[in-house]
Amino acid sequence: MTTSPELPALVDEGDMYVSQVSISLLTCMSRACPSSLAKISSSVLPGVFRLIHSPLLQSGALAAILDFIQALVQSKSSNLGYSQLLKSLTGPFHSRPSSADCPVIHRQSYLSVARCVAALVSSCPAETPPTVAGFIQEVKNPGSPEPARHLALLCLGEVGRIGSLGGSKEVQAVILEAFTSTSEEVKTAASCALGSMAVGSLNDYLPFLLKEISSQPRRQYLLLHSLKEVISDCPASSLSPHVESIWTLLFQNCECQEEGTRNLVAECLGKLTLVKPAQLLPRLKQQLKAGSPLARSTVVTAFKFTIVDHPAAVDPLLKDGIGDFLKTLQDRDINVRRDALVMFNSAAHNKPSLIRGLLGTVLPHLYKETQIRKDLIREVEMGPFKHTVDDGLDLRKAAFECMYTLLDSCLDGLDVLQFLDHVEEGLKDHYDIRMLTFLMLARLASLCPAAVLQRLDRLVEPLKATCTTKVKAGSVKQEFEKQEELRHSAMRAVAALLAVPEVERSPSMVDFANQIRTNADMASIYQSVQGAQGGNVGATESMDMS
Repeated sequence: MTTSPELPALVDEGDMYVSQVSISLLTCMSRACPSSLAKISSSVLPGVFRLIHSPLLQSGALAAILDFIQALVQSKSSNLGYSQLLKSLTGPFHSRPSSADCPVIHRQSYLSVARCVAALVSSCPAETPPTVAGFIQEVKNPGSPEPARHLALLCLGEVGRIGSLGGSKEVQAVILEAFTSTSEEVKTAASCALGSMAVGSLNDYLPFLLKEISSQPRRQYLLLHSLKEVISDCPASSLSPHVESIWTLLFQNCECQEEGTRNLVAECLGKLTLVKPAQLLPRLKQQLKAGSPLARSTVVTAFKFTIVDHPAAVDPLLKDGIGDFLKTLQDRDINVRRDALVMFNSAAHNKPSLIRGLLGTVLPHLYKETQIRKDLIREVEMGPFKHTVDDGLDLRKAAFECMYTLLDSCLDGLDVLQFLDHVEEGLKDHYDIRMLTFLMLARLASLCPAAVLQRLDRLVEPLKATCTTKVKAGSVKQEFEKQEELRHSAMRAVAALLAVPEVERSPSMVDFANQIRTNADMASIYQSVQGAQGGNVGATESMDMS
């Protein structure tokens, strides 16, 4: 075949699509004409292995490689047998980190190789028992390099995903032992492996997983990661018989004191709700009446994950129920309100159609959370110093982030003048909030110039204050850097305002523009901002800023 000699050069990470098509052609060749592939296998396989170990390999190209590996083994068209192929896949992970030729292995490479190993094993059932036994020994051997143990765990998981482990008790023990490793990478790999094995054999591994979550609080976080993988990857038809036991277990842990664990519980609940949305969404909504703020926070966060992950067919159910979840913006607990704002932001970003009709009732509660509350500010003594802590800051940041999202997704549902009132207050707030409101102001100048022009005199003062403020001498380097970031961000907003039609109608803006022009420091910042934005010189020539 005249095309054969050209293929090796086309299998390269420089162009993943060409590589994918080339490997698909190789697969067809290995099935239709094995002898033609045998002639070029020595030149094409090194490129395929380089691609497998590349951090850039994903989706279509990986799927093409999995098909190719299976076709290659079944056709026996290569000089490489099962053992040689397995060694070529896993060999780089056995190099000692101290060796000069041992490159840093990217996390994506572990996942790609594990899936390729599973494809290889599935094509040679007779090789499964010794291969699995080898991976188990690799994990158990304390002398194995950490990358090799990490990969062995992921390989066990991917082989288990295709149902080839048969509920092995030894594998369960190896996974639990890996949970005690000092390496976070190994523990995470063990968590992924257990979840993958349960996906491949629910009846063998899910009861074990649920029992461990209930009885091993120290391992709960890792075990919940495993459960999340089960819920995410199992078909609804397979998971349905187990929904009640999982649902009960998750609600037993929804008041955990550890926030990271609660968030995992919430994610599992949200994904589980989508298995039977018509039955489980009303039950999730009922839990909003829970007496514990932690439980309510978990439920609100769970609803956020239904919004992010749901198929379009669930839209009507979510639209009917989201109003009840948004009522938690009025909850008496500050953390519940913060989680409600995060959920609202997620809805505005991912599915704005769910919340557009509710903006009239929701926005007053959103705007209320943008206000600085003195009762949430306290002083903490740290040795001879007093430090001010604002417990309402995270809540305000979440509120302003919602406002920023609404500009893109629901502008037609906003009263822009009312919106600007709260942007104006944000321009005087904490560093993080000011950075966000500078962005909002620049966006509004482009989207709603007439409304911005009406408020321009009020908006200029906080911008001017930021641009002219200097850090006290003797401050730490971080303070200087933050102030410079603020000044540059504020100047970008100023540049956007100067591009508003008829901006010269604002005396305050005219004065500030002249001040920038005559102040060398501010003029330098302005010019750097204009250069970064590609320049809007024409819009500012009337202000003599060129």
